[in-house]
Amino acid sequence: MKDVSAARWALGGMVALAVAMGIGRFVYTPILPAMTQALRLDHAMAGWIASANFLGYLLGAFWASFLMRRANLAMFGGLLASAVTTGTMGLVSSATMFLVLRFLGGAASALVLVCGSAIILDKLQEKSRSELSALHFAGVGLGIALSAVLVTALSGQGADWRQLWLASGALSLMAAVALFFMLPRGETSDSSVQVAKPPSTSDSRAITALLWGYGLFGFGYVITATFLVVQVRQTAPSVEPWVWLIVGLTALPSVAAWTWVGAHFGLLRSYAAASALEAVGVAISVLMPTVAGGLIAAALLGGTFVGLTALGLRAAREHAANPERMIAWMTAAFGLGQIIGPIYAGQLAAHTGNFNAATLTAAAALMIAAALTAVA
Repeated sequence: MKDVSAARWALGGMVALAVAMGIGRFVYTPILPAMTQALRLDHAMAGWIASANFLGYLLGAFWASFLMRRANLAMFGGLLASAVTTGTMGLVSSATMFLVLRFLGGAASALVLVCGSAIILDKLQEKSRSELSALHFAGVGLGIALSAVLVTALSGQGADWRQLWLASGALSLMAAVALFFMLPRGETSDSSVQVAKPPSTSDSRAITALLWGYGLFGFGYVITATFLVVQVRQTAPSVEPWVWLIVGLTALPSVAAWTWVGAHFGLLRSYAAASALEAVGVAISVLMPTVAGGLIAAALLGGTFVGLTALGLRAAREHAANPERMIAWMTAAFGLGQIIGPIYAGQLAAHTGNFNAATLTAAAALMIAAALTAVA
């Protein structure tokens, strides 16, 4: 019974992250080409809308840190808000409302990620099934894959961008309701989370490398994660229906895979390897503007970005005497990188007509992150 309950918690966590992160946070990417075409949305504004979501995520993550004693309520509130803000995107047309809704959706996704993960990981640790955390984090890839299938299927039936947002919101709401009944009854009490004992002293070299590496990772991955489908539509349109699905499918097992790598080769070395591999994928997305290039870029992006998040947070707990403070600083650095990335890429693309220069800058940032953490 203990194993069944632990599995239900892990699957519940997977659903929560699929709703708030895979759909609520990232469905903007496959819908963006349709929005751009129908609304004549320029690259600069598309970048601002993406960054509004990431600003909301950053502020929401800090807000979540004060809600741990009401983590269960915050998680379900975040799931509901994520579903509502996602669906409402299909009911408005002004850039101002897009910015507001994506900002609120970003804050909601942070509540689910921070508070929901705290609940799930604590329950798994309590039941001595911490290895199931990989299943929880696989929810990001699951949500991306589901949203890719949904957008592709509805687009094939002639759905416009409004209907894509509405359908995404409806799917999120149904999944949130299912999650309420999925989690074991009588075990969803609001409580603070127990954490593992941190090291007595900090490794200053390692935490400095992690802080910079995590911020550069935020900047480096987000440009391709935001504009990959737009890029593919311009360079290899035949692969557009598949590219975001591949990102999701390769993200599904990535946490488990990189956890294994980290256990065998060390967290910092593994973080460096994943950063370098992602840099290759990001660069390929513009240096190889073909069907094969789009597919390779999608696979390398999906196979690394969720794993990098997990590796970075685990490394913070391993090397920092005050891991909560370190994770807060890393969240800030990562969030700042995410906010700057789409604005920078959108503005540059508006002047050059493509994302080549911005994407190569992102690849360089990821290589610097790899170098910093490799020698720490």
